Amino acid sequence: VGAVKVDLSPDQARYASLISAIGVSRGLPARAVSIALAAAFQESKLNNLDHGDRDSLGLFQQRPSQGWGTSAQIQDPYYSTNAFFDALVKVHGFQTMRITEAAQRVQRSGYPEAYQPHAADARALASALTGYSPGGRFSCVVHQPSGSKGTAASALADLQKGFGPLQTSRGARQDFAVTVGTGLAGQRRGWAVAQYLVAHAAELKIESVAVAGKRWQIGKASKKGWTRYGTKSGTVSVSLG
Repeated sequence: VGAVKVDLSPDQARYASLISAIGVSRGLPARAVSIALAAAFQESKLNNLDHGDRDSLGLFQQRPSQGWGTSAQIQDPYYSTNAFFDALVKVHGFQTMRITEAAQRVQRSGYPEAYQPHAADARALASALTGYSPGGRFSCVVHQPSGSKGTAASALADLQKGFGPLQTSRGARQDFAVTVGTGLAGQRRGWAVAQYLVAHAAELKIESVAVAGKRWQIGKASKKGWTRYGTKSGTVSVSLG
């Protein structure tokens, strides 16, 4: 996004897209996702850790002893991300604070400025993953998976766990489409959904995702990122082979 390029491992990409999806599903601004990503970059390098300082765990290194939840809950990335956002929305004026200040209000770290070095990467990633910077800013290189093919049911279940209820339709074989609507809001939601699916393509065994005149494909084609493709306006089209 702009002059900022962020390189992620596959695991980091999945967790970043999950944090973004939950932010979008809650109707939070991209700024909230930026703050959450900066915190996760600093605390765990965007990994769901089973260890940390004292009893710290998970993406945000939350502590059971500090009331964040049980160890099992904190290591559930959906729970821990929602817990972070629950705390963030109680911070008056978080939308206009420096990212490190807002993150510190939630995390209460011994190093309050530690989040600021991650601010630029977090803003770029949040802007791409929430669809505020559309056009396929986020992409993954995914090799052709071996073994059984994915199913539309499992992909939709995973997608809606992050985004909440979606308007969907099933096509031939294991294809499906998500209706996201037109206009600016629909465009942003479409790219948020599409890029989440790309981030999870390897585990869900997704072969292609198409939205807003562009398509991403698995295998050698994934090295090219998003390429031009005719798609129906207002929908995200997905194929699992």
